[in-house]
Amino acid sequence: RGAEVGSRRAKDALHTMISRRFSAIIGTATLLATGALGGGCSSATVQGGGALEPAGLPMDSAARDAAAWLEGSYTTAAQAAQDSAYFDIRLHIVRIWKERTDGDWLYVEQAMANAQQTPYRQRVYHVIAAPGGKAESIVYELPGDPLTCAGAWSAPERFNALDPALLTPRFGCSVVLSRTGPKEMRGATTGDGCGSALRGAAYATSEVVLTPDTLRSWDRGYDKAGKQVWGAVKGPYVFVKQVPGAAEPVEAAPMVPSGTREATP
Repeated sequence: RGAEVGSRRAKDALHTMISRRFSAIIGTATLLATGALGGGCSSATVQGGGALEPAGLPMDSAARDAAAWLEGSYTTAAQAAQDSAYFDIRLHIVRIWKERTDGDWLYVEQAMANAQQTPYRQRVYHVIAAPGGKAESIVYELPGDPLTCAGAWSAPERFNALDPALLTPRFGCSVVLSRTGPKEMRGATTGDGCGSALRGAAYATSEVVLTPDTLRSWDRGYDKAGKQVWGAVKGPYVFVKQVPGAAEPVEAAPMVPSGTREATP
């Protein structure tokens, strides 16, 4: 009889364990379905995440300057007014997760000036120190529908609801920045490692010139034969940093420039 009691207790314990695990699985599935597990910029705060990349070297002056110079709101209105080959674009870069100590994290939102409610590029950059006194900007995609985070540049605390572990790294799309002057850094992606499928492209490249007041960015897509199939042809877009608090009208929609959220680094 003692053996029967022991066997019954073992079975009860097993059933309890299975029930608890099943409940946990159902609970997780419910959170995923509702977006409460950090699938977007919701109002619920999500804990956890941890470091997504090696912390790299301690933050040095190059990494700190790169992050500080990147942050801000930009416009290409002047360039577009001078050359019809370029679109009038708005770019916002803000710091998020300021309490993290593994480098600076930046939310990047880019949209046509007349369609700012529907940005065509949304990314998260992780700026860390790189060997040789350089700075590296690691590029991530947002989980789920990025448009749930549209406009979050004006309220970066919304990202407290996003678990960093859910970001998707864009391998091969990192940009390593080197100082080329007291107030200038330059960098680019390496080779053909940044994949792209837009308009028949096989890979994308990005070249950047960064100063405290401007960001020159030249993003292009190439097919397997090395022929350019999208992106600016004449040269980089020139983003000029705006004075904080400067207001501008927001109009309604249409054209998207020759680089979209699916393809651009």
